[in-house]
Order: sequence, then C-alpha cells, then structure tokens
Amino acid sequence: MHEKLPDFVLADLYSSSLVLVEDDLHGKKLPKSVKTDSVPKKWFLGNNNKKITILVNEPGVVYLNEESLGFLTKILGACKLNLADVAVVNILQNEITISKINKELIPTVCLLFDVQPDSIELPFNVPNYQIQNYGGCIFMIAPTIAAYYGESEEAKLAKTKLWVSLKSIFKL
Repeated sequence: MHEKLPDFVLADLYSSSLVLVEDDLHGKKLPKSVKTDSVPKKWFLGNNNKKITILVNEPGVVYLNEESLGFLTKILGACKLNLADVAVVNILQNEITISKINKELIPTVCLLFDVQPDSIELPFNVPNYQIQNYGGCIFMIAPTIAAYYGESEEAKLAKTKLWVSLKSIFKL
C-alpha cells in the first residue's frame, strides 16, 4: 500500500533544492535542479508550531521511515496534533544536545523514542513512559517506534502505555 505524503512533508524534505523550469534571460539552458548553499540544511521534519520536539533513533533515513512516519502521524492525530505542530529530529543524522534543542526549538514537550537521555546530555534517566519535568519542558522516554508496529500483544501493551502518557502530557 502506497501512501501519498502531505504537501508540507514533501516541502520539508526538499526545502534545500531550487527548481528552475525556464531558460534564463540570456537564452542559456539552466539545470533543472540546483543545490543552494545559502539555505541552511533543515535538521528537523515539521514546522514546530506548538514547540513539541520528537527525537528518534532511526538508521538509514533522514527523519523517519515510512512505517514510523505513518504511526507517528496517527498518534499525533489522536492527540489533536499534526506534523506541522512538531519538530521530528533523527539523532543519527545530527549532532544534537539538549542545549541545541532548547536554543533552536524551544520545546515545551520533548518525546524521546529509542533515545537515551545522556546521548543528548540530559542529566537524568527515567523509566519508559514516565513523565519528567526539567527546565520548563515535559520529557517522556519511550522505546523505538517499531515497538508499536503490528497487533501483537507486546505492541498493544506498548501502545496502551504510550497512550496513557500522551493523554497526561496533552491533557486529553
């Protein structure tokens, strides 16, 4: 089953490319796609409208694989949110510390999926799904998003634990 990505996701994925479709004024042909160095690489997916940071640990992809993106989109929808409300950061693609996150994303909520707190220089560690307030931000640590795939008993239990924490965080 192939799903069409929303326009804003596609725009985020290709925000550092410039597409030219016409000849320049002097009649010379221009390349169809030109990389621009003046536009900084966007290191997160989404628009961060509601200052919610989601950190993931997904090898081999820039942000998320398709299945993880699908699951995340569904869970955000259940929380009355969408990808425009959040900033999704794959820690394997970026050198991320809590200082950089606080300075550039200014999160009020930070969800860590398969990300150890010490890997981003957080000074605490808590069990999965436990909500932790620190520095004016609500943190929750959870297993990899792949743990929620499917309908096995383990996946159902993980989804239930995640949902209980998310309901508390987002006052649902």
